[in-house]
Amino acid sequence: MTGEEDFDRRIEPFRTELLEYCYRMLGSAHDAEDLVQDTYLRAWRAREQYDDTRSSLRTWLYRIATNVCLTALEVRGHRPLPSGLVAASDPLGPLVRGEHAWLQPLPDALLDAGDPAVAVIDRSSLRLAFAAALQHLSARQRGALVLRDVLGFSAAEAAEVLGTTVVSVNSSLQRARTRLKEVEVRQEGVSEPSAAEQRAWVERYMRAFELADVEGLKRLLTEDVLMEMPPMLNWFSGRGNYGLFMEWVFEAAGKDWLLQEVAANGGQPGFAAYQRVGGGYRLHTLQIFTVTAEGISRNSVFQSPEVFAAFGLPAGLDAQGLPHVGGDA
Repeated sequence: MTGEEDFDRRIEPFRTELLEYCYRMLGSAHDAEDLVQDTYLRAWRAREQYDDTRSSLRTWLYRIATNVCLTALEVRGHRPLPSGLVAASDPLGPLVRGEHAWLQPLPDALLDAGDPAVAVIDRSSLRLAFAAALQHLSARQRGALVLRDVLGFSAAEAAEVLGTTVVSVNSSLQRARTRLKEVEVRQEGVSEPSAAEQRAWVERYMRAFELADVEGLKRLLTEDVLMEMPPMLNWFSGRGNYGLFMEWVFEAAGKDWLLQEVAANGGQPGFAAYQRVGGGYRLHTLQIFTVTAEGISRNSVFQSPEVFAAFGLPAGLDAQGLPHVGGDA
């Protein structure tokens, strides 16, 4: 094995965790994939400069990834969700499109199982609600919080990764924690039921959705359920408002749908909804759910071609649920 092949073999196991890191920093699966590729290209070019007596290979790779992310954030800025940007709206009011770069879900298909212990510890840090909360932080606060509180780097290691001092890292970390408290981040991961129980809740929701059964949908929701739907600025909370909106959806878009299960952000269940159009079904939305022991507490609804592409969703299905080529769908 050549030195180059050995280097490739040594850095490859870190690819998935670096993808997760870049996603937390940028809030976009597409951007995260691009930045990981950039990280690996830079690492390969600088492979002769790596000194294992000064830092671990993992820390060295994270420093490269962090520099890539910080540079990208200078250009791309933050990616909010509507609930973190504007006041709640009337569920029957007109839909208003916002011209923003929105937070996007991360397809579970991009992740591998990795170390089961790490997966359990780190699970909630990929959730959409936490990813949205990170958007309220500055780039360096975000980096300090993720490195220290999510990934478990020491203050000294985080300082090396961020190219700063331990004092600066601790200051950024304290400010980040304070800011997250101010935006009232709900620790949804604490009360999560098992993955099987979450999927069961969503499967019941899917059956009610396919029947256009609004009352059935409402019975599966928590009292303070939140729905938002980027790129629209509209969002609202409460079981009653949710029901009003779904009544409007079925009235406006019809009651004939095909649904396909998906999973995102480290285990959040969801589905792609295909609306009947002519002789087939057209991709309408991707919906990702937060499920608690009391029911579905959040539905994040996406309607973006970039998000659809990240999940590999066909634009249309035929009546048998197979990818549709041409025609009305």
